[in-house]
Amino acid sequence: MTYNRFAYLYDQLMNDVPYERWVQFLKDVFQKYEMLQPSILDIGCGTGTLPISLAKMNYSISGVDLSEEMLSVAMAKAEIEKVNIPFFQQNMVELEGFDQLDCVTIFCDSLNYLETEDQVKQTFLRVNESLKDNGLFLFDVHSPYKIEEIFGEETFFIDDAELSLVWSCTQGEHPLSVEHDLVFFMKEENRDLYERFEEYHNQRTFPINTYKSLLNQTGFEVKEIIADFDEAVDDTSERIFFIAMKK
Repeated sequence: MTYNRFAYLYDQLMNDVPYERWVQFLKDVFQKYEMLQPSILDIGCGTGTLPISLAKMNYSISGVDLSEEMLSVAMAKAEIEKVNIPFFQQNMVELEGFDQLDCVTIFCDSLNYLETEDQVKQTFLRVNESLKDNGLFLFDVHSPYKIEEIFGEETFFIDDAELSLVWSCTQGEHPLSVEHDLVFFMKEENRDLYERFEEYHNQRTFPINTYKSLLNQTGFEVKEIIADFDEAVDDTSERIFFIAMKK
């Protein structure tokens, strides 16, 4: 799934996303597993908010994303923030060119854009090949509860003076999947006119035991599974975090 014009509006629409919690989650994991200055690859890096935050803390980090538009925004932001981050356009299922990394991350439900178990398995294999022995693989996914009960058949609205969004969710063709239909109305500069355009996004998740099985099949040991950054997993958890180590 690639983002088109949405890439240039992404940060505006996601300004309430708690990126600082992902940063703290990473720092806590690194401390727990005694990684002082790990080399990190962030897959699905989007507009680069997380890599830029980590680079400003002197972490060695690179970013990968499928969307050329997202990476264009990320590179512009990194230049403004005066941090040096290598960005690469790649499909996570076909990840290549990385070796002996300490840590690979796939955050902010980026993994949920994969539609089949085989695609998830291939991604896990590619990640494993990119890590050194005992390297860490950290990712989060939407829970089944969130896909079925929070998204469900709901419609969400964002409305301000410059940009409005109608976000409709419908059940996807696969189990535990959702189709996002995003309709934007963006105010044209210096005019009282709004331009309308649309984006379509499909996401799918799998039961926790499926992810555990796929991790075990691809050379990982599952170390921890938690919910919503720092909570125990229960039936109403919305975001599931996996901490896995290359065997």
